[in-house]
Order: sequence, then C-alpha cells, then structure tokens
Amino acid sequence: MEGFTVLERVRKTITRYNMLPAGARVAVAVSGGPDSVCLLQILTGLAAEYGIGLSVAHFNHKLRGEESDADERLVAALAASLGLPFYRAEGDVASVKDNLEQAARRARRAFFAGLMKTQADVVALGHTRDDQAETVLFRLLRGSGLAGLAGIYPVSADGYIRPLLDVTRADVEEFLRARGLAWREDSSNRDPRFARNRIRHDLLPRLAREWNPRIRESLAHLADLAFEEERWWKAYADDLSAHLLRRHDFEQNDGGVEFCLADVAHFPAAIQRRLIRRALADTKGDLRRLEFAHIEAVLELMARPEGNGRLRLPGDIEVRRSFDWLRIAPAGLPTAPLPLTLCIPGAYPTADGGAIHFEVAARRSARRPRPPNDATLQVAELSLDRLPATLELRGWNPGDEYCPAGQAQRRKVKEMFQQARVPSWRRQNWPIVSKGATILWARGFGAAAEFTAGRGEGPVLRIWEGN
Repeated sequence: MEGFTVLERVRKTITRYNMLPAGARVAVAVSGGPDSVCLLQILTGLAAEYGIGLSVAHFNHKLRGEESDADERLVAALAASLGLPFYRAEGDVASVKDNLEQAARRARRAFFAGLMKTQADVVALGHTRDDQAETVLFRLLRGSGLAGLAGIYPVSADGYIRPLLDVTRADVEEFLRARGLAWREDSSNRDPRFARNRIRHDLLPRLAREWNPRIRESLAHLADLAFEEERWWKAYADDLSAHLLRRHDFEQNDGGVEFCLADVAHFPAAIQRRLIRRALADTKGDLRRLEFAHIEAVLELMARPEGNGRLRLPGDIEVRRSFDWLRIAPAGLPTAPLPLTLCIPGAYPTADGGAIHFEVAARRSARRPRPPNDATLQVAELSLDRLPATLELRGWNPGDEYCPAGQAQRRKVKEMFQQARVPSWRRQNWPIVSKGATILWARGFGAAAEFTAGRGEGPVLRIWEGN
C-alpha cells in the first residue's frame, strides 16, 4: 500500500473489516510502546468520524521493576491528556511457573476479557505489518498449516481488532516523530531468550540481507492471501459441519460430536481435516496442543478397514470409531441417570437430545400406527393388560435378550447391535423398557412379541420417539 499515508491505511483496514461500527465502545490496549501509542493517537482522531467511544487499557506485568511502572505512568498521562477513561491491572507474571510469554499473554487477555464484559465492546491492539511477518515466519518454522500462515487476524471472534495491521513499524515511528509524541522502549524486546526477539533481530535481518530485501512484506502478503483463503474455507467447513456433525450432550455431559464416516468419505483429505478440527474445537473448546500429527492420526483411524479403534488426544479427548461412526468426546464421560421408574403417560428425555413418549390409548389402531410429525421411529403398541404394574426405562445390559415382534425366536440385543452396526458408545445407554430382566421394548428393535397388542385389542401402551 505504498503511497498511502498511515491514516489512510488505517482507514482502509477499518473499513475493509468493519472494525468500528457506530456506537462501539473501544478499549485501546496501550503498553507505552510506539505501536500502541500510535494506535491511540489515530483512533482518538477518528473517534468522531466513526461515532465510537474510547478508553485506554494498560496491564502492568511487573517484569521490569521501575521500567514497568514508568510505562504505566506514561500511559495514564496519555489517557488523562486525551480525556479518556483509564483502566489498569497488574499481575506478578514472573511468579507463574510457565512459559513467560504465554503467562504474560494469558494475564493480559484475562484483563481485556473482563473489560469486554463491562466497559468495552472490542479491544484494539497495536499489531503492525512487521508483527505479522514475524508471526508468519515463526509459525512457518514450527510447521504450521494454512490457518497458522494466516498469521494475526485483523478481527478476532473473541473481540479483538487490529487497525495497524497494514502499517509498518517504521511508519509508526515516523508518525510519532512527526508529531513530537513520546513513547517507551521495552528492554525485554531485546532479550534473546524469547524466540520472537531472535526472529526480529537476527533471522529476519539475515534473510533480508541474503535472500529477499522485501522479506517482511512477502511474509505479510502471504498472511493476507492465507487469511482470505482460510476465511473462505472456514465458512465452507462451518456449513458442512452444521449438516454432518451431530452434537450431543453424551450421557448428560455437554461437548461430544459424532459423524457417519460414509457421509465424509467422498470428501478430499483437506476437507476431512477441517471437519476433524471443527469437531475437536467444539469438543475441547480450542485447538491448543493439538498438532498436525494428531489430526492425521484421526484420519488414519477413519480410513482403517476394520470397524473399531480409539485414540487419546491432548486435552483428555477421546476419539472412538465403531463400525461406520466416529465420536470425539471428553474422555471418561459419566453414565446417564438410568434406570428410571416410568410414570405413564409421560415423556422422558434421552442422552442424545430426543425423548421417549409413553401414552395410553383405548385400543390398537386398525392400521399400522403412524408416528407424530416429529417422531423419528415407528410407534410400538403393547397390550396394557399383559404388562407388569411397574415398568422401568434403563440402558442395555450385557446378556440382554428377547424376541422382537415379527421374529420367531429370542435374540441377544448385542447381536442386533452388531447387525444394525450400532456404535459401541451408544449401547450402554440404549433405551430399553423392562421389568427386571424381562424386556418389553428396545429402541430400534421394537416391542417384545409376547407383549405386542393384537389388532383391535385394548387398552394399549403406545411408545414412540421424537422431540
């Protein structure tokens, strides 16, 4: 975007990504460094034009003693000089036994997230074109995929905007000098213990000298292209996942996803990977600690000719395959609160989000009964006179067997599971109506022959499934 002023570039970025809707409350994250000071000055000048409200947010990491406190004093003075509300927080990040950069980021983000609950709609961050190039190179060195090469997103789903993403660090400093504005230099930005600093001060300059003088712009341009590609692919994968992924609160515990392998087998591996990533993100809440090798392991499990297998992934996530189904869910889900004594008439919710309905009718239908519009399975009609006084709704037990209506002999329910290719994780809480070991009805397999009402017989107990 050569030839454009800093202000023009920022305007274009804001407009392109609709960063500042009218009336938005924007907290500008200001560390005291040149990027964030520049961002604050620019947004202050644009506030009336876009109809937004501004505030200033600063987090003191307490990492550099007096230097950190001096940063905070500068930011507080800036906010006061501009007549803007000032919000601050601090944390002893150095005491956290973790990666220092990650601990500092988590502490800042927790502070910003709190502001977005009460004082702001979005938080503006001062990432520049140089930060973008460094991020892409860092991720490239770690073996990132397309999503990682998209780098720093201009707008994040969690409420962060980055209006300076098309502005270079040199442009920022020139902007500040031209206006006589002061900023602070963070001495930790020279600390070679941090990988980003080694990339910024060693690797990138060497690449610029020996390979490509415009390496920073090339990397940032790669991020632009990857971001647009990723945005399209994400929308496409989201649409597919809405149709293909079945999200259930398995055994009353939110966070499980399953899908039929036959539904995804014809898609290329690129799409299958995205569906897996989406299922993992829905289950785990994020994709942290999940690497390419983990996604490939799931793909391999899906492609195996045999019908069963399981994987344990970081974040205590279990991936299970049974026949033509794959389930991704938190490991060690509790079982559903079964058995239940039935109160008839009534409806009882099932672990997969549906319900089993029980109602009494005067007599059996002359024709095969048709389920209500939202019913998912056929209606079963049992002779009320032949039923025990009390019934229970329970899950399947190993060894269960009965003779379904229309069949000549008793069969083990396990054999019927296998014939119907019912995934193993659905079996434990497979709904069965019984009196002790005597089965009267089982989901998908129908009523027991000895309790099925004859034509015109009454009264009858009707059992059907729906919402």
